Amino acid sequence: MRSYRDLFRTPEFTPLFLTAAAQTVAQTTSGLALATLVYRETASPLLSALAMFGPSLAHVLGATLLMSAADRLPPRAAMTGLALLYAAGTAVMAVPALPIAALFAVLLVKGLAESVGGGVRWGLLNEILPKDGYLLGRSLFNMMSGIMQIAGYAAGGVLVAVLSPHLSLLLAATLHATAAATARLALTRRRPRAFGRPSVRATWCANAALWSSPPRRHAYLALWIPNGLIVGCESLYVPYAPEAAGTLFACAAFGMLVGDIIIGRLVPPSRRARLGTPLLLLLATPYLLFVLHPPLPVTAALVAVASVGFGASLVHQERLTTLTPPHLSGHALGLHSSGMLTLQGLSATLSGTLAQLTTPATTMTALAATSLTMTAALAATSSRHNKRHASTERLAPSTPTIGSRTPAAHETKDTDHT
Repeated sequence: MRSYRDLFRTPEFTPLFLTAAAQTVAQTTSGLALATLVYRETASPLLSALAMFGPSLAHVLGATLLMSAADRLPPRAAMTGLALLYAAGTAVMAVPALPIAALFAVLLVKGLAESVGGGVRWGLLNEILPKDGYLLGRSLFNMMSGIMQIAGYAAGGVLVAVLSPHLSLLLAATLHATAAATARLALTRRRPRAFGRPSVRATWCANAALWSSPPRRHAYLALWIPNGLIVGCESLYVPYAPEAAGTLFACAAFGMLVGDIIIGRLVPPSRRARLGTPLLLLLATPYLLFVLHPPLPVTAALVAVASVGFGASLVHQERLTTLTPPHLSGHALGLHSSGMLTLQGLSATLSGTLAQLTTPATTMTALAATSLTMTAALAATSSRHNKRHASTERLAPSTPTIGSRTPAAHETKDTDHT
């Protein structure tokens, strides 16, 4: 699989892509509307920020309590049901005069559901595409996410200004319902990738099994820590350059887009695996110069160049998928997504706290230096473990504690849409 056109020729890729696009626009539009609504009600910047980004912190609960559902539920039914849950939750938050406590309770439930939803989506993508197509497909999803977020924030800003936050939330709920209909009507019915009922115990067993492998453990840490620290830098764009924060965010999005195209489309597989560490170094190094307060054009260029390094996540995701058996693919990829969002939220909190005590520029440079240190440490431990485990470490294909199916059962599909 060599081109994006090949992806759209793959059965079921297009409806999965459209479902994800609709949900991304709905989430960004509703997030902006909700933050505006909470700020108008409370005049609290903290509560407003939590309304917009707080659900990502709930992913840590989903990853530790509910993630076993990602592989133990039928994918089409799970995607349809979760999209309907998002639609219902968003519609509830649009109710006028809803108490703030009730609003945050709904956000918590949505955050928990979204943590499982990521595992279901990426597990299904890994199932739909051939083995050599996952990275290309994920790079296209990343690009779509960036574009849809820009569109969602732009549309959300207009809707909040022209209409109201409540109506914006209702429109977002409609988009979630549209995503549910697309998933139900256009995806085929598949069996779960693993047997058994979702439970906290099953989640813990699968997490322990995934974490027990040093190569997989390294892949997770490389996906979470350097990335999260640099997102902490990005969270300080507003206090660092209040009049140009939008420009910096746009440059970061552009650099990320370039990185996804280069890694997903241009770099051959034989060279891709060696780029994980260099890209993580590129992700952090330009931020070391922020302490010098360079002119805005230089700052924008540094941000764009650094963000190309986010392409490292594709390299490490591909490695993670090769190290994970099919019956745990959804759980493994959902754990990556939830851990990444959690670390990003924690890093943003840490960076804001440090910036209060020092300056945004000093904090950004310190976070970049820490990211470089962690990347070097991960590279050193990886080279040692890979020699011993890369070719032999695998989970058993059938383990009662983590609920796998036999290959024959896993590969069976029921194409009945009723």
